[in-house]
Amino acid sequence: FARVIGGDRVQVTQILKPSVDPHDYEPSPADVKAIGEANVLVANGVGLEKWLDSAISSANFKGTRVEASAGVKIRGDNGVDEGFSGLDSHIWHNPLNVKIMAANIQAGFTARDPFGADTYEENLAAYTIKLDALDADIARQINSLPPANRKLVTNHDAFGYYVDRYQLTFVGSIIPGFDTSAELSGRDADNLVSEIKKTGAKAIFSESSLPPNTAEMIGREAGVKVMAGEDALYGDTLGPQGSAGATYLQMEEHNTKTIVGALM
Repeated sequence: FARVIGGDRVQVTQILKPSVDPHDYEPSPADVKAIGEANVLVANGVGLEKWLDSAISSANFKGTRVEASAGVKIRGDNGVDEGFSGLDSHIWHNPLNVKIMAANIQAGFTARDPFGADTYEENLAAYTIKLDALDADIARQINSLPPANRKLVTNHDAFGYYVDRYQLTFVGSIIPGFDTSAELSGRDADNLVSEIKKTGAKAIFSESSLPPNTAEMIGREAGVKVMAGEDALYGDTLGPQGSAGATYLQMEEHNTKTIVGALM
């Protein structure tokens, strides 16, 4: 989003590289140095980057910090937006949230670089059109599924905003929770297998930044296919250049085509 909104006026240093799980990331010395030298720091927020405050302190960062999640309605276990525990940080899986995120980045860039205001505003307007088109296309594809087939099983609970926006049924996840550091117990695995069989969910969707082994084991026990490898969803991270998840628009298009193809 920073690259899209900033265009040629910004040089983006990406801390979280493609296919890296953000939940248990540990910043390198080069990351801390880059943060210290930055004019603007863009964070997702909602506790996704649990390591960021410590890195900022170590870097003695003095620039402008942009919380891209500011103003987004956050999902949570208790419906209460207080602190980060039990809150869902995967806000980008609803393109309407991305419109808010991109606008926050545009405002942050403009505050730091007023001479670029017109460029940032134009880039935001053009990207907003693409986000609206993406939202409509995802809805069209999901609505092509028989209602009884719209059941999602994933590696971890990363797609709640997508599920809510496009009216899918979330059956369960292999890792029980929003954070990939949570552990799956034997009882959790048995319960998920039972839920898959009971609901008639047709597939388990692995994720690009997580190993598929447990998903494949549960898929065998439940008797359903597992979408992994090139068919894995992009949940927590973009993919490398040249992949189906190289950009946000591409990752959501890939995810939707994969979901629809497996559940049809």
